[in-house]
Amino acid sequence: MKNLLATALLFISTISVAQNANIEERIKRIENGLLPVLQIKGEKIPTYNVNERLKQLRIPGMSVAFVKDGKVEWARAYGMSDVASNKPMTTETMLLAGSISKPVAALRAHQLVENGSLSLDTDVNEYLKSWKVPENEFTTKEKVTLRRILNHTAGLTVWGFPGYDKGDKIPSVSEVLDGKGNTDAVRVYKEPGKSWMYSGGGYTIMQLMITDVEGINFPETMQKNVLDPLGMTKSTFVNPLPEKYHGMAATGYRGNGQEVEGKWPIYPEMAAAGLWTTPTQLIQYAIEVQKINKDKKDGVLTYNSIEAMLTPGMNDHGLGPQAGKERFGHGGADEGFRANLIAWKNEPYAMVVMVNSDNGQIIQEMQLAIAKEYGLSGVEADVREIAKLSSEEFEKYTGKFQVGELGVVEVENTGKSLLFKAPFIQQRVEIVPQSETNFFDKADGTQIIFELAEGKVTGFKVQGLQAKRIIED
Repeated sequence: MKNLLATALLFISTISVAQNANIEERIKRIENGLLPVLQIKGEKIPTYNVNERLKQLRIPGMSVAFVKDGKVEWARAYGMSDVASNKPMTTETMLLAGSISKPVAALRAHQLVENGSLSLDTDVNEYLKSWKVPENEFTTKEKVTLRRILNHTAGLTVWGFPGYDKGDKIPSVSEVLDGKGNTDAVRVYKEPGKSWMYSGGGYTIMQLMITDVEGINFPETMQKNVLDPLGMTKSTFVNPLPEKYHGMAATGYRGNGQEVEGKWPIYPEMAAAGLWTTPTQLIQYAIEVQKINKDKKDGVLTYNSIEAMLTPGMNDHGLGPQAGKERFGHGGADEGFRANLIAWKNEPYAMVVMVNSDNGQIIQEMQLAIAKEYGLSGVEADVREIAKLSSEEFEKYTGKFQVGELGVVEVENTGKSLLFKAPFIQQRVEIVPQSETNFFDKADGTQIIFELAEGKVTGFKVQGLQAKRIIED
């Protein structure tokens, strides 16, 4: 009997070792197989090593967690949490989740609906005590409701928030909503329920509504009722970040590599942008939602609430997360931080990637590598085809163009592409054609639309800027 037991334990141990070795092999392939988001049809697709790519993109650090079958299969961190002190990024390093705060905060709103404290379809002014949504011509027939706030159809202003620096006067939530902070006032600017428009302002109203109804501060109710039950015990919505977390927090960086003032921003708009967490912690949200959705058994929310939450609405947005037919998740962008969460509804996979930089390009490159390794659907590159133009055809696009108040761009013909150069551009930009009028930056895919009149190029548009050809004598 003892020999049989020993043999069984040895067999189990051997399987475990083999599984771990397989996972490590997968991770190595991913780490050396980051894929470009923009891919050119017919050209060889390059791959990148994760650490080399961080240096190329001037991104200090990145942290990743991947879930399979309801468990974190692996988590890894790369680069630096703080460059000046040579402090490495680890899987325990806390980062700002940006707008991924929204679907996490939405869980508490749904809990309050379940216990009868809130209704999805009642005018939010019936719950707000310390501040009210100002009535105007757009709220005569339709009202701002929690459902409409959750899926961004409430007709509210203020897309997002820039945060505050250490030493700034931090406004109250009511002051933020009245435009007394560093953003415009949150107001109804079109009839609620008629169309979709992303609004961090709406989630800030939701934050105030939750605290008005419960009578306790927002971070406290989120910690007690959402974060701790999910297992996110080392995460927090408290802003400014308490000193006890400072040693665990990553420093945020601009795209040019400079530190964010005060190392990280402060967000009184906590529900919209203020969650501090790690990928391993944040992915617990996805695990719980997937479990309830799969098993149809209640957890942090009831199955009925999860089903409603994950039902795609306008612009593929559910009641909290972005929600399509096959996946749910959300992206995040705070000053000095970027993040993304993707989870599958009917497949047992989820991933979270977070960086301490305004440049989040490597997030998509990592996601593509993971998706390729595990055969995951829906995570795809932007594949474009270059149109064939002769050197003579390229010539009509050359010349000098005035780009608003920025200055003059000179366009040169290389024979196979066009080069943009200007004093305000750090390096020459190579653009290639998709058609006679549509070109794109071969490095990042930025679209440039040329304007023609009687076969002659008169100008172009790029990223909302208008350029006009300079007619030279």
